[in-house]
Amino acid sequence: YKDYFEKGLRRPGDPHLRVKDMDRDGVDAEVIYGILAACAKMKDPEAADEMLRIYNDFLHDFTNHYPDRMIGLACLPYNNIEGAAREVRRVAKKGMKGVELSCSWHMTSMWHPMWDPLWEAVNETQLPLHFHTFPATDPELRKQLEPSIARRMTYSGLCRFQMTLATILTDLMGAAVFERFPNIRVVFGESGIGWIPYVIDRMDFEYKDQYQDLKLKKMPSEYWRNQCRATFQYDRVGTKLIEDMGVETLMWGSDFPHPDGVWPESKKYIDDQFKHLPPDVVYKMTCENAGKFYGLMN
Repeated sequence: YKDYFEKGLRRPGDPHLRVKDMDRDGVDAEVIYGILAACAKMKDPEAADEMLRIYNDFLHDFTNHYPDRMIGLACLPYNNIEGAAREVRRVAKKGMKGVELSCSWHMTSMWHPMWDPLWEAVNETQLPLHFHTFPATDPELRKQLEPSIARRMTYSGLCRFQMTLATILTDLMGAAVFERFPNIRVVFGESGIGWIPYVIDRMDFEYKDQYQDLKLKKMPSEYWRNQCRATFQYDRVGTKLIEDMGVETLMWGSDFPHPDGVWPESKKYIDDQFKHLPPDVVYKMTCENAGKFYGLMN
């Protein structure tokens, strides 16, 4: 372990080495997001569904080595709504503490009623539903471009990919998902937070101005505070706008083991972006909010 420690290598695939990496970074517990866009790379939907079931069973066993330190999110397919609903109920019976819907640039918009069976299953089981950031364009396009042009594409995508989740948030709000399914709790993973106050304000304005026929019983901003959460690792703009979102809706994370994450220097980034904030606010975002949300603390 000493050699790996000094070389700074990540070991996410072994639960016992993984907790050592968490200890190195001063992290008490973590939420493990899944295999993300794997479904989009498979041409056989049935094979994709089976792959996710196998992964979810693996993740259940993996996190059970350290159940007080690891929260695993079961992955759901986006191209089989009925299958996703069945998987929600299956993993809920296994005792998993959250689900994640794999997203893609070509998926059907979530204002469409075809998604209702999934919302019903999530509402019934009360498992938190997670959406991770995803590319807005097909990554395969890079292979068709000259390297210098591909660099332009990846730069553009990396600078704005977090804001793809604004589409999902506004889709859910416009479809009155939070009103119709009051037990649904949504988490936007690695979303960043700087864009959220603008989108919340815009949803409120448009609803009051010309969309009251959507028949929401609350303002969109109220649904946000009651049923939504967002995670981020480094967002200096967002930390200046906390009151516009509600500190209770924000959860910091390191994005381990991704190379653009802040491990093993989490404390450095926490201190830098939160230095202007009161200690109790920092504690909520770095510990209390997630601890209570996932049932790791009272």
